[in-house]
Amino acid sequence: MVPSLTVGGAAVYEGLIPADEQAKIVADLRDVVSAAPLFSPETRFGKPMSVGMTSAGKYGWYSDRRGYRYERKHPTGVDWPPIPARILKLWHEVTGVAREPDCCLVNFYREKARMGLHQDRDEADFSWPVLSISLGDDGLFRIGGTERDGKTQSVWLRSGDVLMLGGEARLAYHGIDRIRFGTSQLLAEGGRINLTLRVVD
Repeated sequence: MVPSLTVGGAAVYEGLIPADEQAKIVADLRDVVSAAPLFSPETRFGKPMSVGMTSAGKYGWYSDRRGYRYERKHPTGVDWPPIPARILKLWHEVTGVAREPDCCLVNFYREKARMGLHQDRDEADFSWPVLSISLGDDGLFRIGGTERDGKTQSVWLRSGDVLMLGGEARLAYHGIDRIRFGTSQLLAEGGRINLTLRVVD
């Protein structure tokens, strides 16, 4: 599959998911959130994150003062629900990887939410790609290199866009500076959903 563009080494597949399929994925995610409700984790410095978060799969990503890590259970003690089949299908189609991801992290961005520059480096093997799926309002994605203070580039990610971090970009610093609230009609109350699929073990 050929990307629409490359930014900071990340492959971007613009508008890959049709509108009707986006709505079906959102319906699948409502089931995920019903089983494992959204929560607001703290950073390791004790600051609450501005995004609502949950996960599906074998592991869920978690953060508190003890640090960033994967956990086998939701904070309420329940198992994480399975990753919906539609999302797994996208993973296989875009990455070309036969192995299934261990975690689908679900981040929900309300109007003022953002995500600071960070690396995805809590996994055991960085040779596996990371796949990011955007649903809902536009998000300004920023990506740099493997050093936090390096030069960065930005691109607006829209509903239905898919981005892959692989190769040299796998450990690139990246984040979401802001969302353009109300730019999508996918979610009745607005906001942006980002799904991040990762192999953990």
